Amino acid sequence: MIDPVLLRENPDLIKRSQEARGDSVALVDEALEADRERRATITRFEELRAEQNLFGKQVAAAPKEQKKELVAQAQSLAGRVKEAQQIANDADARFDELVRGIGNVIIEGVPAGGEDDFVTLRTVGEKPTFDFEPRDHLELGELLGAIDMARGAKVSGARFYFLRGVGARLEIALMNLALDRALAAGFTPMITPTLVKPEIMQGTGFLGAHADEVYRIEGEDLYLTGTSEVALAGYHADEILDVTEPLRYAGWSTCYRKEAGSGGKDTRGIIRVHQFNKLEMFVHILPEDAEAEHARLVQLQEDMLQDLGLSYRVIDTAAGDLGSSAARKFDIEAWVPTQDRYRELTSTSNCTTFQARRLDIRYRTESGKTAPVATLNGTLATTRWLVAILETHQREDGSVLVPEPLRPYLGGLAVLEPIAR
Repeated sequence: MIDPVLLRENPDLIKRSQEARGDSVALVDEALEADRERRATITRFEELRAEQNLFGKQVAAAPKEQKKELVAQAQSLAGRVKEAQQIANDADARFDELVRGIGNVIIEGVPAGGEDDFVTLRTVGEKPTFDFEPRDHLELGELLGAIDMARGAKVSGARFYFLRGVGARLEIALMNLALDRALAAGFTPMITPTLVKPEIMQGTGFLGAHADEVYRIEGEDLYLTGTSEVALAGYHADEILDVTEPLRYAGWSTCYRKEAGSGGKDTRGIIRVHQFNKLEMFVHILPEDAEAEHARLVQLQEDMLQDLGLSYRVIDTAAGDLGSSAARKFDIEAWVPTQDRYRELTSTSNCTTFQARRLDIRYRTESGKTAPVATLNGTLATTRWLVAILETHQREDGSVLVPEPLRPYLGGLAVLEPIAR
């Protein structure tokens, strides 16, 4: 959640952030009023409790003949204290509900607006050109015996698939390349749970506006994660950390998304599916170092895309397309030849202290007090990357040239050849 002190001292900053996101500005005033009410009820409760403690001492010191009357008064006071405590608890819950509806305060420079209002920061690499009619990734995948959508639909329904043969090998190679890059950059590898408790899903900000994207296990009170970011954020919940050196994790997991509201979009192939694999970078760090770390994560992603020979652009995502937990998000979109457009392969978000406040992840300051850490996340490889790799490196006969960094993970295989029919 946002910093309550910032809410009190600079509500206009939060209002500007809400406006840029296209979210409710009035919610800020409601939260301010709820905060005033909360603090007033807490003060009243504490005053009554202090009065109760003082009265208790008077009862204990009173002569025997006075105690009966004083005990009756003490019981009456105890009832008022209990009532005041309940009022304070209700006010606190009301404030908590309102403040959790306010998105993270965006970082200065984030463009206002929605999905189409991003700013392109740079475009890298030449778009591939062909002297033949290029095939899309699904046609290539079928020629190579790498992707089977029909049987995926037969077994599990729409937006499911099988990766088989060189398709399965190619994804595993990509994930292992990314893992080795993460290890070299100082990340600790993690195989994460893909089922988490509601408080962890809520703490990372995934049960707000996008709750309809999340699968819930009925009767178990567990959620399937759409990214290992959720489990990695929850890993240190309710802990005080030493982040003198950032804690960097690389989470390998299967991910699940409902793709609610995407009916009719990207129904062909493996661009928008319900299940996929991903290697996610996640960092706990001092808040003042978060923006520099954000740039570092983006550079790791760009190095991967460049070494795989992909043309891409980096965009500064507009405020209304950030999601509630991100204060800034950079997306990297690779060129997909048959769609004649860039498609997102990675997202990298600076969540500042938003998730850490919700999950109570802190560090100890020089004064000895505790304060929330900052968290960041970013994708280093995922199933969707196969789309750009296959289409970019295809040849006229339906074969695909394997980018050199992947070849050692494929036993030296340099070309993926169509299978005999």
